[in-house]
Amino acid sequence: MSSTKLKIGIVGLPNVGKSTLFNALTRKKVDISNYPFCTIEPNVGVVSVPDERLARLTELSHSEKTVPAIVEFVDIAGLVKGAAEGEGLGNKFLSHIRDTDAIAQVVRVFEDPDITHVAGAPNPVADIEVLEYELILKDMETVANRLESLHKEIKAGKKEAVVEGVWLERADAHLKTGALLSADAVLSGQLAMVQLLTAKPCIYIFNVSEKQLHDGWKPPLDLAKKIGSASYAAISAQIESELSALEDEEYREYLQALGLVESGLTHLIRAGYATLGLMTFFTTGEDETRAWTVPIGSTAPRAGRAIHSDFEQKFIRAEVIGYDKLLEAGSYARARELGWLRTEGKEYVVQDGDVIEFKI
Repeated sequence: MSSTKLKIGIVGLPNVGKSTLFNALTRKKVDISNYPFCTIEPNVGVVSVPDERLARLTELSHSEKTVPAIVEFVDIAGLVKGAAEGEGLGNKFLSHIRDTDAIAQVVRVFEDPDITHVAGAPNPVADIEVLEYELILKDMETVANRLESLHKEIKAGKKEAVVEGVWLERADAHLKTGALLSADAVLSGQLAMVQLLTAKPCIYIFNVSEKQLHDGWKPPLDLAKKIGSASYAAISAQIESELSALEDEEYREYLQALGLVESGLTHLIRAGYATLGLMTFFTTGEDETRAWTVPIGSTAPRAGRAIHSDFEQKFIRAEVIGYDKLLEAGSYARARELGWLRTEGKEYVVQDGDVIEFKI
């Protein structure tokens, strides 16, 4: 996974509200110039991760610039039954999601007689099964092709090829049961380099009506059983579309009027971070306050890699203070006087909300 951003591929059947949701989520664009090597295609939207801690740190440091963590949403053309065999956009669709960290399945829950459903009426469990069946078929094809390309090496007894072949055979048997590879952490981990689609963590986005959202919609028993322990977010694409057109003050007022604590985007990003085991640390100063995304459990040098490889390779020590403690102190100088700034070495495990200055 990228050390500086989260990349989520959004998939769904036609007419489930996927494009409405994608357009709403990505309408408020971030300044891409802050992110080197970030190539943006027409179907990729980059949005900032909402985090109120950033604004407070910017104020504390009188920073000239504030740079949030980012999420890339990759909009994949509506998937239809038969995509793995090349129906619809077929292979083009599936190749777009190989590079993502997680797959978000948009599943229609809302009823609307004016918006046709490919199967006649919304059926979340059946729709998920169609989507996942297509992903499984594509993975079976990828596994078969990989085994064929390894055939000569396996026959020659090359150890690495033989080992990979064993794991690929296991993956093929697993996929033939109709199960996603992500259900087997060991298997999906062993095949990480093969970039299999069903090995990616999955987040379910249930597109609900405004009333369903207001009533606190939860997946019914059959749907809850289908998604198991996977993260999900109940979002109204229609509400997100309306929210995305508002300025900050109106945005907050509209959320309040709807009785919502946060937007669907915030909920979805939180689900993404939880699914992939990610957290945020900060750097702050007069020039810039910035949020960085790293895996939970990262050591200080590993966290430094998010900024630059030198911060990992040439790491000497780090000055660390928790966000809350720095705010309580009111300034770095005061935090130092109080003895709240800690010097940490290579073994230190970074915590969510840490404010860090790396020494190399």
